[in-house]
Amino acid sequence: MSASGAKVAIRDAVPEDAAAACHVLRESISQLCIADHGNDPVILNAWLANKTPEIVAGWTRQEGNSLLVAVEGDAVLAVGAVTDAGEIRLNYVAPDARFRGVSRALLRALEARAAERGNRRCTLTSTETAHRFYQSAGYIDDGAPTRKFGTAGGYPMSKDIGAEP
Repeated sequence: MSASGAKVAIRDAVPEDAAAACHVLRESISQLCIADHGNDPVILNAWLANKTPEIVAGWTRQEGNSLLVAVEGDAVLAVGAVTDAGEIRLNYVAPDARFRGVSRALLRALEARAAERGNRRCTLTSTETAHRFYQSAGYIDDGAPTRKFGTAGGYPMSKDIGAEP
């Protein structure tokens, strides 16, 4: 519950969420991921290049991909995506919703969607900023760091989400 009493809900994104979701993605990356981009405009511009309302709207309809949003009332607080193969591609929270449990709830929903699609494991590439968050959620480092968009971080990680039958 928030101070206003509204409950955070997680649901599938629809094309009408694209502008608000795009805003959350861009603000989260530019304001919360400074450890990754160091305010370098080249890195930041490359990272933000595909974060447009038109592209995000397309992600809501993309085959083999689930785009989820965490909402409180009409406000989008976080955006996440997971492929049908169990790869978590997005998990970004609005700066003013940080440290409220929204990202963790969204991560659980992404893992649940991956499990519904038959996956026993989730994979992702974590930013420097989120690395400890994912470790605290049970993810383990799974390879050498990459330099996505020219950032210093980029940690391949994985987590078992289901037992063998």
